[in-house]
Amino acid sequence: MCHCLDCQKRSGSSFAAQARFPAGEVRFSGDHRTWQRKGDDGGEITTHFCPHCGSTVWFTHDQQPNIVAVAVGGFADPAFPAPAFSVYEERKHGWVAIVGEEIEHYD
Repeated sequence: MCHCLDCQKRSGSSFAAQARFPAGEVRFSGDHRTWQRKGDDGGEITTHFCPHCGSTVWFTHDQQPNIVAVAVGGFADPAFPAPAFSVYEERKHGWVAIVGEEIEHYD
């Protein structure tokens, strides 16, 4: 889960949930468009989204080229596993609680 302000804007929510996979193990098909921005660390983040509905489908970070992040909402699965990490918590909305004994928290 990411609480950075860019993920909040991109997702339209108070945080963005993502699942990360090794790039070589993920295949996408169908039409998509991209949007790029600089991350807090100066790296380039490329978001791939559906040109028909605007939903974020996946994104990559040039400083982590072997990782593909997929928006959890795209799985449409309420039983999707809970997050393992919560990052940029210094930007987390005060009314959001990320709970669970196994979750690692980072500012």
